[in-house]
Amino acid sequence: MASGGDSPIVLVTGASGYVAAHIVKLLQSEGYKVRGTVRSLQNEAKVKPLMNLCPDAQYPLDLVEADLLKEDTCKEAVKGCTYVIHTASPFPSTTPSNPDDVLKPAVNGTRNILQACAEAGTVKRVVITSSIAAIHGEMVMEEGKVYTEGDWTNTESTSLDLYSKSKTLAERAAWDFVKELPEDKKFELSVINPGLVLGPVINGSISTSVEIIKKLMEHSMPMVPKANFSVCDVRDVATAHLKAMTLPNAADHRHIISTQNVWFKDIALALSKEFKPHGYNIPSMVAPYFAVWLNSCFDKMSRTILPRIGREFRFDNKRMREELGISPIELNQTLIDTAYSLIENGFVKKSKKYKQSRKDSVDQPASGEEKTEQAEKNETEDNEEKIKSTSENEEMKELEPEDKPEKLISDESEIKA
Repeated sequence: MASGGDSPIVLVTGASGYVAAHIVKLLQSEGYKVRGTVRSLQNEAKVKPLMNLCPDAQYPLDLVEADLLKEDTCKEAVKGCTYVIHTASPFPSTTPSNPDDVLKPAVNGTRNILQACAEAGTVKRVVITSSIAAIHGEMVMEEGKVYTEGDWTNTESTSLDLYSKSKTLAERAAWDFVKELPEDKKFELSVINPGLVLGPVINGSISTSVEIIKKLMEHSMPMVPKANFSVCDVRDVATAHLKAMTLPNAADHRHIISTQNVWFKDIALALSKEFKPHGYNIPSMVAPYFAVWLNSCFDKMSRTILPRIGREFRFDNKRMREELGISPIELNQTLIDTAYSLIENGFVKKSKKYKQSRKDSVDQPASGEEKTEQAEKNETEDNEEKIKSTSENEEMKELEPEDKPEKLISDESEIKA
């Protein structure tokens, strides 16, 4: 924990992001002075949730506008910082016709931040949020292979998607940049390589990974693909960044962050066990390959999942456990917490059974976070619905018991992903 007036300033780039928001909250709770970059301070939907992440923080969050593709704004953001956590990495919602529209900003944005750190003269260590996609992003299986921090994605592979390539090139650029720095400008570098990140939503928007849980809860996909993921909890990822920032043995290393591997169907079954009594119909039937292929013509998520059908890529999380000292949150808890946060924050509508069993006809976030605009909109709709169905609700007097989360997905050995 940071101490008193000597508390260093930590810069978190892309502070409004899903992972970054958890990092900001953790740093504030640990007593650090936190500065976060956002694209626009006028975007209230992004800024307001960030300012309320840690109401009891010793130091208020300092938000600054920064375009990471502009060197001058990077220098201004880094000024006076002791640590920099670089989470921002631009990636469009639609696939661009020119891959360089993604690759160049990812690499140049990283270089600009690192250059600013080198010139600042105050930065001791930089932590970069990379991905396991930079360790193995190719859709080529090697029987029995368990990937470690020593493995690198082959950026020349024809089976490589644009996201994996961008994360790999950006991380490579970071290591090369630091290696070539003169002695008087050197700083330490540590990298976090998380798997598919799930866990509670706290920043008013959801990530592509959490969208998977949203689709299951809403039954917007009638069947689930035979796909396997290396999953981790966003709270563990935030902790990993803090440890990578402060532990001496974390410098000059990559760190795979993974709880364990899980099949899409097992995710669905875990959610169904918890939420079926609350009126949510979670699909669990496995979709044939043809159905996923056909849907990939229209759906981005299906296009991402298609190459993974039937494949399981495993990652060694030994360094996370032994060097960072992280015992990951149980996967089943991660899944359930994700879904509850989607409901409580208005991204998934509350079912009648859910509202009845929770004795909650008005949205009140369980963890004390401020309601999102979406939650407030749903609250209005729910109140109107309640007025229309008062007589019906009066007849429903017996509440369904609330099941406690049951462990459906068991932990394995130290190699979890």
